[in-house]
Amino acid sequence: MNTLLLDSLTAAKVEKSLPRSSGLIALSTFFGALSDVTRLKILSALTVSKMCVNDLAVVTGLNQTTVSHQLRILRDARIVESVRQGKVIFYSVTADVPGIMNTAVRAIMANEF
Repeated sequence: MNTLLLDSLTAAKVEKSLPRSSGLIALSTFFGALSDVTRLKILSALTVSKMCVNDLAVVTGLNQTTVSHQLRILRDARIVESVRQGKVIFYSVTADVPGIMNTAVRAIMANEF
């Protein structure tokens, strides 16, 4: 059964707005990277200040290996970026991530899950 309840203009608008496969994969990677408590903890710390792996490990109470592993996932998803200063690599969140996280937290708190 392929009968639409939508009018043809709305159906065309919806079809036109659907992301391409590559866009869907990028969205899945992005939101998948945000689906881990440890990564969210690291991201929350990085929304305050850029930090190196050692500093992140200390302030989050995680070991350096765990932090490094999680940062790789976040970097691959383009959620964090890194800048080398001498021998130390500093990580920071990309521009849009704090806003996305704040919006999600406000929505969750408003619905009191």
